[in-house]
Amino acid sequence: MDISSIVQTIAVYAIPLIFAITIHETAHGYVAKLCGDQTAYMLGRLTLNPIKHIDPVGTILVPGALLIGSALTGMSGIVFGWAKPVPIDSRYFKNPRSGVALTSLAGPAANLLASYVGCVIYYAIAAFAPYNAFVHYILLFFGYFSFINAVLAVFNLVPLPPLDGSKILAALLSDRARYKFYQYQNMLSMIGMLLIVSGALTGPLSVLENAVYGGVSWLAALPFRLTGVL
Repeated sequence: MDISSIVQTIAVYAIPLIFAITIHETAHGYVAKLCGDQTAYMLGRLTLNPIKHIDPVGTILVPGALLIGSALTGMSGIVFGWAKPVPIDSRYFKNPRSGVALTSLAGPAANLLASYVGCVIYYAIAAFAPYNAFVHYILLFFGYFSFINAVLAVFNLVPLPPLDGSKILAALLSDRARYKFYQYQNMLSMIGMLLIVSGALTGPLSVLENAVYGGVSWLAALPFRLTGVL
């Protein structure tokens, strides 16, 4: 196993992923607090410290397995994972329906913003920093950080349980329709997993994720192109 390859993959892929999922969960908790639920705040989860959001499986085992697999095969595969969900109690929301919708939307929205900021930093470095080996890896870092944030934003908006999109959809449904939706959420979750594993969902999602990332990247690069620095 190539140790330098593992270190490189951790620095360029795993660390941006950890910060992306940390941003996602912190945003959920912060908006929940604004809507009246102090649960995440009281438990110290409104922080960008990744340690507070680590899930043993999603943050360590799954990315670690993908990391080792990439190193063993010599490929720079995508490292993916998730954080420990921020605890949210909708009973404390001033308006439960809008509170759930806004709190659920906060994670993907924060990832989309982080993707844009990461792209701006990427283009700023590309435009003004002298190119060398160190700058090369910094560019890889921010490039992947921007990309994985865009991926998380799109993926979590899929309206299938337990993703954020399902909670946003449920908040928009009538009481009767929402009851039915939650009644069958386990079945819908299994269907979603089958669609992902079979590749039926991953193909269209990849197209959408790349389109969103391309749009974010274009917007971030626009000021640099207009001023002639790129």
